[in-house]
Amino acid sequence: MTLQEEMEPTTPELPAAGGNPLEAAARAQQKSDVPDFGPGDQVRVWCKIIEQDRVRLSPFEGVVIRRRGSGLTETFTVRRMTFGEGVERVFPAHAPVIDHIEVLRTGKVRRARLYFLRTRIGKTRIASTAEGSAGKPTAEGRLPAEPERSEAPSQNAA
Repeated sequence: MTLQEEMEPTTPELPAAGGNPLEAAARAQQKSDVPDFGPGDQVRVWCKIIEQDRVRLSPFEGVVIRRRGSGLTETFTVRRMTFGEGVERVFPAHAPVIDHIEVLRTGKVRRARLYFLRTRIGKTRIASTAEGSAGKPTAEGRLPAEPERSEAPSQNAA
């Protein structure tokens, strides 16, 4: 090796595919076993929970209401009902805390974001109204019409 070759700065070898070391690192972190699912699908996400010296798996089962992003930054939101309360959890699709994802049932929806499920229970829509029969939904899932009140003048006014 000549003196001139020794003095030239050396460049680190870049990965062959893409040439960007950040993209190469991201590809190494991506999981290949993420199933194909979308909004409206019923999924069971198995999460790793670390307790002192052991790791256990905990399932989180619910409906996918959103999926966004791509690549390493892809996330999805799962909503479930627990003791009458709605619980939503956002999962990074390629996170190491996720062991695996099971698609239990596929849903046919016309929306990419199912935020309207936050206001629905089953097939009926629950609206926050005053207590009484006026606030209970009918069999079709609609609230009954409010009775009209007429403003009649009182007879005792002098």
